[in-house]
Amino acid sequence: MNHWLVKSEPDVFSVDDLADCPDRTRWWKHVRNYQARNFMRDDMRVGDKVFFYHSNTEVPGIVGVAEVAREAYPDPDAFDPAAKYFDPKSDPDNPRWFLVDIRLVSKLDEVIALKTIKAHGEALGDLPLVRRGNRLSVMPLSGEQWDYIMSLQAAA
Repeated sequence: MNHWLVKSEPDVFSVDDLADCPDRTRWWKHVRNYQARNFMRDDMRVGDKVFFYHSNTEVPGIVGVAEVAREAYPDPDAFDPAAKYFDPKSDPDNPRWFLVDIRLVSKLDEVIALKTIKAHGEALGDLPLVRRGNRLSVMPLSGEQWDYIMSLQAAA
């Protein structure tokens, strides 16, 4: 099993929006970064654990736990000229952009704030979330990092 963190701005798509979706499940699309795309396309598997992170907000941090509900498939907006995320170089026979479906498992009672995560940086090792210059919206975590972050939530 793999462990992931996905980031979204709450005014674009929040954990509450995911909770309101049928079966608490929705696609994670419009990723237009090749490294994040590769994680989704090549490594995300049904049942993988996912932290849902709110960015660009007063208290950025982890707000929910989700799971991968469907493995990667082509992002249809890449082929739609009317879509904001249309990519004229993407070919349906050889798609460039992919998405996965995620299902909300639970919203956290308290946000695990970025500042709290940073305060535990030594214990978390090379956590991509706090690595300088890392702005990926999809990033892998080790099982140990996942467990440690979950313990921060339990201590809150």
